[in-house]
This record gives sequence, C-alpha cells and structure tokens, in this order.
Amino acid sequence: MTRASLDKQPHEVATMFDDVAERYDLTNDVLSLGQSRLWRKEVAKAVDARPAQKILDLAAGTATSSLPFAAAGSYVVPCDFSTGMLQVGKARHPHLPFTAGDATRLPFRDDVFDAVTISFGLRNVQETDVALRELLRVTRPGGRVVISEFSQPTWAPFRTVYTEYLMRALPPVARAVSSNPDAYVYLAESIRDWPDQPALAARLGQAGWSRVAWRNLTGGIVALHRGFKPV
Repeated sequence: MTRASLDKQPHEVATMFDDVAERYDLTNDVLSLGQSRLWRKEVAKAVDARPAQKILDLAAGTATSSLPFAAAGSYVVPCDFSTGMLQVGKARHPHLPFTAGDATRLPFRDDVFDAVTISFGLRNVQETDVALRELLRVTRPGGRVVISEFSQPTWAPFRTVYTEYLMRALPPVARAVSSNPDAYVYLAESIRDWPDQPALAARLGQAGWSRVAWRNLTGGIVALHRGFKPV
C-alpha cells in the first residue's frame, strides 16, 4: 500500500495513483454519491470544446474526462504522470493519444492548445504555481483554462457535515471499494487543506491568467475556475 504524504512528493503521488488505477472511476462514483458524473458534465460545458480545437486534459487519469472533448470533434491529449493510469486508459480507449507528463514540466511547445483543463488533480501537484504557469505557457493567446477542484462549501453547517464525511465516512467506504484505501485518506486530507475559491482565483491571476472567475458546484464541494491567456 502506498499513501502519499501531504508534501506531495511526486513519486509517491504517482505510485499511489498507479495502485488505484484499475478501479479509480468506480471508486470516485461511489465516494461522490454519483456527483462526479455531474461535475464532469459541467467541466465539458465550461471548456466548450469545438471541432478541430486542441485540448489538453491534464491529470486525465484513464481519460474518462477526455471523452466529451473527443466526442465534440476536438483533438484531445490526455496527459498524466501516473503510468498505471495511462496504461488502463490506453487499454480502454486506444484511439486517444495518451501522453506521460509532469504538470510542472509539460512536454509541449508554447502556445499549442486552445483550451487546457485539469480536474481534481491540481492539489496533487507539488508546485501548484509552477503548474499554473506551465498551463499558461502551452495555451495559445486568447485560449482558456478550466480547473475543476474540490473546494470549501459556502454554507457553514454544510461545511461541518462535509468535513466530517471526508475524515470519518470516506475511509471506511474507500476500504470497501478501492484497491488502495490509504490513498483516499490522503485525498481526504488534501481536500481539507486545499485553498478556498478566492485563494485559488488569486493564484491563477498571479500566474498570468486574466478574467479569472469561478462557479460553485454542489454547494461549493467543487469549484470550477476559469481564466483566459492574455492576447
């Protein structure tokens, strides 16, 4: 069993996701009480992929999040640093150009993508601000970023209940359905310690993104942040 520490050593996080790759999508559906499918739909709408556009789906895992972009006629590149995730994804979707890559050193040229997106992966990057600048670098001027990430519920009583679920209910559920339940204890702790909506928006602005805004989903359990690369 591998459980990454909250200082996010890259090899620990990659190994952790390798361990859970086979049942990752099923586990997410169970732990989110089915909400993960709704969140993916909202990401797809926010990205607004068009035919012939180039889309980078970072931290794509098995590429479940990439499929709506491909269905829209875009050229989507699922990118992840977990080789286990990439192997499972390639077996399921051999037509997609899976690419191994570190969010802080992306293997792409400048100004390549019309849109870049990362769902539930940014908080697992050791150097978040470096990753935000890397996403900016590979996006064409006028292109867009969409980040879907766990955040802070806006209603205080609900926030208390949600935190209790994360720290008390999530681990036993993970033990029942996941191949590496310790990984989900780490994930719960990383969610609790992640910046709230305004703080992440500020970091996007500091990285160089403009017109930054966010929208809450499921009462703020998840936030969609969006920004644009200046022309």
